[in-house]
Amino acid sequence: MAAKILMLDVETSPIIGYAWVKYDTNLIEIIEPFRILSFAYKWLGEETVFVKALNDYKSYKPDKYDDSLLMKDLHGLLDAADIIVAHNGDAFDIKKINTRLLVNGLKPPATYKTVDTLKVARKHFKFDSNKLNDLAQMLGIGKKVPHVGFALWKACMAGDAAAWEVMKEYNQQDVVLLEEIYLRLRPWAVHPDVSLYEKKSETPVCPSCGGRHIQRRGTAVAKTRKYQRLNCQDCGTWFSGALEK
Repeated sequence: MAAKILMLDVETSPIIGYAWVKYDTNLIEIIEPFRILSFAYKWLGEETVFVKALNDYKSYKPDKYDDSLLMKDLHGLLDAADIIVAHNGDAFDIKKINTRLLVNGLKPPATYKTVDTLKVARKHFKFDSNKLNDLAQMLGIGKKVPHVGFALWKACMAGDAAAWEVMKEYNQQDVVLLEEIYLRLRPWAVHPDVSLYEKKSETPVCPSCGGRHIQRRGTAVAKTRKYQRLNCQDCGTWFSGALEK
């Protein structure tokens, strides 16, 4: 049984409130808190990128800020995942999701591990920018769907059907870029050990991708012991094997 790895990206509404000044301010009063507008996802190893948005539900009304049904569907998705990959996911997506799950009276989903591609980029590299769009272009992967900026969010919140379609396309493309960035960064990451989800094997299994094309490349020296030094020929990850006597 292979690990179920989920690529995930959410789009949220802005906080609506009163303020005395325009920039770098604290709101005097919040009129409407943020909601999840949409989420896009893809299972690693599968082809289709799915997207769900508030306007996909029969109960949707432009002036009704209700993401309860959307969050129930997202909860089920999280429940099925072993590992969730998101860009800035640990600080943004996961916490925003958890907030809306709690507010909507939903219990925590089954435990899962995360890979935050923003953290990997910051830890191991010095890119000019670690934003998803900039990383994708620097790595020759592609770019985000262009849009009109904040006006797109306003149009969606006003119920504009055409704007919702652009939002969904934008959300889906972010997941396409996310997956390719993840695959490029994966050999550098401290990755959850996916070999634990595989059937027991007498031969080494890559802890990052589950690959079995492993090459032995000398020894790795720890503080007091030596281990086989192994390299995955599928994804490029280096890892330690059996203890050398």
